[in-house]
Amino acid sequence: MTSNTAISEQAREILITNDRGGYTVPTAGLYPYQWNWDSAVAALGFAQFDVDRAWVEIETLFKGQWADGMVPHILFHKSDPGYFPGPDVWGCEGPIPSSGIIQPPIAATMARFVWEQDKGLGRERLAALYPKMVKWHNWIMRWRLHRGAVCTTHPWETGRDNAPDWDNTMARMDASDVGEYTRRDTAHVNSDDRPTKYDYDRYIKLVQMGRRLNWDQAAMLAESPFRVADPTMTFTTLRAARDLQVIGEALGEDTSGIAASIELLVTGAETLWNEELGGYDSRDVLSGEWAGCLSNASYLCWFAGVENAKMLARLRDVMTRVPFPVPSNDPNAESFDARRYWRGPTWAVVNLLIGIGLEDMGHKTEAKALADKTAGLIKEHGFAEYFDPMNGKAAGGGTFTWTAAVWLAWAGRD
Repeated sequence: MTSNTAISEQAREILITNDRGGYTVPTAGLYPYQWNWDSAVAALGFAQFDVDRAWVEIETLFKGQWADGMVPHILFHKSDPGYFPGPDVWGCEGPIPSSGIIQPPIAATMARFVWEQDKGLGRERLAALYPKMVKWHNWIMRWRLHRGAVCTTHPWETGRDNAPDWDNTMARMDASDVGEYTRRDTAHVNSDDRPTKYDYDRYIKLVQMGRRLNWDQAAMLAESPFRVADPTMTFTTLRAARDLQVIGEALGEDTSGIAASIELLVTGAETLWNEELGGYDSRDVLSGEWAGCLSNASYLCWFAGVENAKMLARLRDVMTRVPFPVPSNDPNAESFDARRYWRGPTWAVVNLLIGIGLEDMGHKTEAKALADKTAGLIKEHGFAEYFDPMNGKAAGGGTFTWTAAVWLAWAGRD
């Protein structure tokens, strides 16, 4: 079996190969631009061997920040006709051509981790980023809350594009007038690993609506048929707030506003507890209905500093019941699909976040078990975008940046 040292060298080489000069693409071809939360995880990976390059990654991400504080989910630094939908479809007017939506705000958390690698080198870089990160946090708190939980306005925002969480909401959407378009993703990977055309029609419908409304948040709030409070956005925003508070206090800043938002988000997180499901769930803000989905995002509670004994019991169960945990969807669910993107596969990047949370909350046995299982998965099946939770086989894109970063920063460490 290949040694950990050799695998670590492969992981470093993937980050270096996917480096485009200031930002890292998730993988060549399939994802040719800078993605928000991918980039934050890439920074964590770079920090294990090149702290300066890690800071550059995050700084480049925030160069795309809009004037109102929003940080887009994609920055289109260079034209690439092989990707759809590109900047011409989004029609945004940020400082860098971009999409009009966000992604899970883990940049503040990863910035804290990078800073902790070398506080002397990082203090000035962190101080420059801090007000930008707070501005983005405040944007989320202004535009995305419902009863204290954070809402998504597009499945792509959560990073969990085709998760079953959105099925009921999307079923009510009429996308019959979306028009013709040509997807590029299925030219790079097996179509059985990707969202269906039914899903994609609705993704594009929401993009078309945002463009028509000039990405005006008030107008979108009033008109959009898609607004779902979900565990991904809520738990990552809460974690970001906690890290911003730590950073702000270290920099001598007034963090009272952040402290207030933490209190509100903690309350909001509890509005996502579905007692009937026995887990944290997504809820449609417009209809009031639960999604009824236990996903890998449900286990991000510890990442957010939220303890829950019932979720811990469920995690222990899935860790023993599924050969390669944590699956993105409950294998007992009718909607489970072991290979189709976020409807079943295991994602090393979410395992990282779950593992960080478990470690922080004192669940060291579970944290180590998850890290060991993730390490074994990568050692046996490579640096894939995601994996079949039942047999471990690689799926999606290969030589994937954040899977390499997960190995370097967490799974492959002693």
